[in-house]
Amino acid sequence: MDLAMFSQIAEITNSLYLSSAAAVRGEKIRSLGITHIINVTLEIPNLQLPNLECIQIRIDDSPSASLGLYFDRCADKINMVDRKGGKTLVHCVAGVSRSASICIAYLMKYHRLTLEQAYRHVKRRRSVIHPNVGFWRQLIDYERRLFGRTTVKMVESSIGWIPDVYYQETKSMMWFPTSSPRFGY
Repeated sequence: MDLAMFSQIAEITNSLYLSSAAAVRGEKIRSLGITHIINVTLEIPNLQLPNLECIQIRIDDSPSASLGLYFDRCADKINMVDRKGGKTLVHCVAGVSRSASICIAYLMKYHRLTLEQAYRHVKRRRSVIHPNVGFWRQLIDYERRLFGRTTVKMVESSIGWIPDVYYQETKSMMWFPTSSPRFGY
């Protein structure tokens, strides 16, 4: 895994960027011409800079979190900023799951990419992305709502249910239950 990628800001389109929170630094934001930030974390405060608008989507990176409720709102905001000549950075803590899901949703809605195409595009730009299984289910539902069909499906694997785009990388993995056995103490 490319650990340096965690500290970099990836250009997804000419007006959309994706990163971890650690990469959000004032000088870098200014040099890229970023005018808006969507912070998809519970705990990380917004960057305070003049002429920088920040919104925060307070949501946990768990499969049960309802990130899909924010797909349209965030995609619409990114599109509006682009139309006005601005640039948006979307970040979460690691730049892997929540923020990547928001970028994928935007590409589906405004660039008319299928879910599979949007995922592969973002993955090429930021190789460490890996939305959690719950976000995948919500992205699949979003694709169905946008296009009336789906290009990604959930499949059973040795580690449980996963999106089919993860299947090759998980073939050699083993699943271990998360609950520990009771020892009768």
